[in-house]
Amino acid sequence: MSSLSGKVQTVLGLAGPSKLGRTLTHEHLTMTFACSYYPPPPCRKVISNEPITMKNLFWIQKNPYSHKENLQLNQETEAIKEELLDFKAQGGGALVENTTTGIKETGVHITSGTGFYVDGTHSSETRAMSVEQLTDVLVREILHGADGTSIKCGVIGETGCSWPLTEGERRVLQATAHAQAQLGRPVIIHPGRNPTSKQVMSHLQNKTLLGKRELLEFAQLGCYLEYDLFSSELFHYQFNPEIDMPHDNKRIERVRLLVDEGYEDRILMAHDIHTKHRLTKYGGRGYSHILTNIVPKMFRGITEAALDKILIENPKQWLTFK
Repeated sequence: MSSLSGKVQTVLGLAGPSKLGRTLTHEHLTMTFACSYYPPPPCRKVISNEPITMKNLFWIQKNPYSHKENLQLNQETEAIKEELLDFKAQGGGALVENTTTGIKETGVHITSGTGFYVDGTHSSETRAMSVEQLTDVLVREILHGADGTSIKCGVIGETGCSWPLTEGERRVLQATAHAQAQLGRPVIIHPGRNPTSKQVMSHLQNKTLLGKRELLEFAQLGCYLEYDLFSSELFHYQFNPEIDMPHDNKRIERVRLLVDEGYEDRILMAHDIHTKHRLTKYGGRGYSHILTNIVPKMFRGITEAALDKILIENPKQWLTFK
């Protein structure tokens, strides 16, 4: 492990932490989200099977998980490559791909995740594995390469949880903890959709910690706090209709609260783009949204030094092998 100490594992090999620059800690570049297809009302079933067009794009933006093609981000390699080039041009340096080994040839450092998502995506092989076997998979993909390649993963996650936890998810969490203890690798957790130092708790803004008091109590635990749905502003959150999805101004307000309370060294930010409609090709705001639209607005109340911590220093500290 000494050869890894002080380095960041990217899909192209080890990199010095200072090379990363502004980093998005939770993105997806090539994935299918068909596991989360949400059937529309019978009167809209035809639309769910249509190609994406200008005529139905408004409906897709309001019901993103009810349109089958919209869930196939893996079909947009060229569009995403263009977006990463723009992200680089806007001052971006790195991102964490939470599903696969990513896209090369853009000049953006990409760190890939290893792990297992929510129970509904587990294969029969995964369900049959013991905690020890699951741990071996995670360790192997970090040290030797993922999916039969030499491309090594740099983070564990996003590790998927439902609510309540299933037995399979419990084993995956245990394996995640064992692998982290062995390797000192960062972990990112996808929490269940319920209102309730190297770990990142993602999706804080839409399903985990909605109140200020709960957020500040959780912050005291010391893990990283990730606001990773910037640019996602749904009027109706399909997975939990009881929750109102916050808009970007509310996310900025929460980040400012954490900074004011002294937690600026525990905050991370990203977009968690996982559907087609959030790409600029389809009228979305893309991977550059935080740099081009959110950061300028954050200067109203958050110092440049604090923003550099959130976008540069915190990701660097989190991603570096100990």
